[in-house]
Amino acid sequence: MNYAKVTKTQLLSQYKYERQQLIERLQQKGIETPEILDIIYKVPRHFFVDEALSSHAYADHPLPIGHSQTISQPFIVAKMTELLWHNAPHGKVLEIGTGCGYQTAVLAHLFDQVYSVERIASLAGKAYERLKFLEFTNIAFSHSDGFDGWPDNAPYQAIIVTAAPESLPPNLLGQLDVNGCLIIPVGHTGQQQLLKIIRKPNCYEQHVLDPVSFVPLKEGII
Repeated sequence: MNYAKVTKTQLLSQYKYERQQLIERLQQKGIETPEILDIIYKVPRHFFVDEALSSHAYADHPLPIGHSQTISQPFIVAKMTELLWHNAPHGKVLEIGTGCGYQTAVLAHLFDQVYSVERIASLAGKAYERLKFLEFTNIAFSHSDGFDGWPDNAPYQAIIVTAAPESLPPNLLGQLDVNGCLIIPVGHTGQQQLLKIIRKPNCYEQHVLDPVSFVPLKEGII
């Protein structure tokens, strides 16, 4: 989107009907938390995709954002955020996979501080510019390998991973605070499960939730 063509106020006022339709679909699918629904309505998803795709931004499906990555389906964003927030409200959240910055914006409305990691430099740069335009002040960015997490700011009360490793990354488990919550898709393509991990003083509780489909979480930076 050309920032020179629109103000923040104008941006937030666009696609009101489509946003409301999306909220109704999410409610039909079982998203019930008023705070989550309110934030999904408020965050301008069309701002986080190419202008050519903006008219599809409030359909409940993923969209391409380049580099073989996607902006996640709104239902998945809402579901993962709802799970995370119910188990670890407020505090610090670590996001693995900034992508276009949409999930980052949703988290920034709910948590005191968001630490977001992205391995693809061009995606990280675009996300930074979008979120700066929206005047968020509680987001920190790192162009680094998501498997490493962000140890300098650990422990985190919440961690969310927006791409799927084949197994649980030990560095992320180690950076989770006691009683903190990790929401992560895990598994090979076509065989992924959404997991909820709660760190206890002497163990990790693992809850297997729903089958999901995410792009793979890859190592290294580009």
